Amino acid sequence: MPNPVFRFATVQDQSIHWFLKRNCSVTPAQLGWLYASLCVVSLSIGVFFWFHGAVLVLPFAWLELAAVGIAFLVYARHASDGERISLQGRQLVVELESAGHLQRAEFNRDWVRVEPGGSGRSLIELSGQGRRVNVGRYVRPELRPALAQEIRRALRGA
Repeated sequence: MPNPVFRFATVQDQSIHWFLKRNCSVTPAQLGWLYASLCVVSLSIGVFFWFHGAVLVLPFAWLELAAVGIAFLVYARHASDGERISLQGRQLVVELESAGHLQRAEFNRDWVRVEPGGSGRSLIELSGQGRRVNVGRYVRPELRPALAQEIRRALRGA
């Protein structure tokens, strides 16, 4: 059962986890089905006009589907982007995933500094032991100070 003290985190046994994900309304699988149906409709119309003498409709349909396919691929590549922050015992582990690339940083709980960036709308900076990681990309800017405060509270053991 989640601890009521934490707004963004989930508590499991002796660890605290923050899962900050991109807000995507369509999954990559749903996008694939949408694209397949778009291909069927668009190519059917192109073939219909091809047989009625308008031969340029089909090449433009292929061009349109290629452009939409590239846009969908870019969207799907970033659909699973997110940030995972875990506090387990004396370790704070931060994992940032972007376009399938995973960046991981581990900090000793006692040496981590949690600082908001320069402006009120900037990311939260976690730093310690010569490393810096910015988190909070997938949290609304006005909620980032609350997230930073929550991480600080968890690090202090509250």
